[in-house]
Amino acid sequence: MNSGTHLILSYFPDLTEKQVLQFDRLQELYEDWNAKINVISRKDMEQFYVHHVLHSLGIAKVMRFQPGTKVLDIGTGGGFPGIPLAILFPDTHFHLVDSIGKKINVVKEVAKALKLGNVEAQQARAESLVRKYDFVISRAVTRMINFYPWVKGKIKREDFNEFQNGILYLKGGDVDEEMEELDKSYVTYHLSDYFKEEFFETKKVVYMPWEDKR
Repeated sequence: MNSGTHLILSYFPDLTEKQVLQFDRLQELYEDWNAKINVISRKDMEQFYVHHVLHSLGIAKVMRFQPGTKVLDIGTGGGFPGIPLAILFPDTHFHLVDSIGKKINVVKEVAKALKLGNVEAQQARAESLVRKYDFVISRAVTRMINFYPWVKGKIKREDFNEFQNGILYLKGGDVDEEMEELDKSYVTYHLSDYFKEEFFETKKVVYMPWEDKR
């Protein structure tokens, strides 16, 4: 088990043996793909488990998805936050989309290598999707005022998780200033409350319940 997996296990001690093995393989898979396609910045690979895997799992500290939950990951890039969350929640379906085809190919290959049957990867723009989901997740692909219209009409009415259906957005910096542009209700969770690494001092999960589900 590598040191990154040890770190994940320290925060998520209930992992199964299969999940431990899947998390353990992530770095070699992404290093291999990164050598062919620049999916993650080279300097970031040195902090792969903190900056990408654990950061993605910040959503899981805020929200535990119930079996059968359908989650859309918009602008997933190489598969974040969707892939780490799919390992953690094997009974939740994750639809990972990005407009860049070569990144989606990486996601497909990683999901296949890890035998993640709950991951669907698609090259698409968020606006073109017609399905509905319980939650939309993303890692700060744009300002929320731009992101919000992309998910309009894509969130289901019926709630069965602990939280009302909505958006879970990984964000850094000044969240309040950005959210005021939108004038919608939201809750901010500071990841420094859950993770002790310095990287998380300014990182947050913004949860926005979906008010208009028409």
